[in-house]
Amino acid sequence: MSWHWESTVYAIIAFGILYWLLSKYAFGPLFAIMEKRRELVLEQMNTAETSRKAAEQQMEEQKAALQQARKEAYEIIEQARTTSSKQADEIVQSAKNEATRLKDDALKDIESEKNKAIAALRTEVGGISVKIASKIIEKQVDEKSQEQLVDQYLKEVGSK
Repeated sequence: MSWHWESTVYAIIAFGILYWLLSKYAFGPLFAIMEKRRELVLEQMNTAETSRKAAEQQMEEQKAALQQARKEAYEIIEQARTTSSKQADEIVQSAKNEATRLKDDALKDIESEKNKAIAALRTEVGGISVKIASKIIEKQVDEKSQEQLVDQYLKEVGSK
């Protein structure tokens, strides 16, 4: 096997021409496509980073909104407790006032009925006294008979 330097020179020249043709017609478009692809990947990575930051910001906003909603719910619950407590106190106070009013009305009614009964008794006792006096006058009895008559009418009054 012998080595021919001419064939080496032809191979180098052919390689140079091939390289020149490839760089003129193939490498330019190929590198342009690769550069576009690289730019597209970088753009997608930037978009993904922006989306991730936006998602994190939205998540923080949602956390803050959720915290605010919990705080408002707690305040509403506390307000409801306070309101129900006040209403319960008002109901109890109203019931106490009503009971006091009913008690006072009952005491007034009792006092009124008592006064009516006393007035009725006085009227009745007055009438009985007149009857006794008239009977005493009619009978003109002695003192012992009068005492018996008074005792008898007092027993009648006591039994009524």
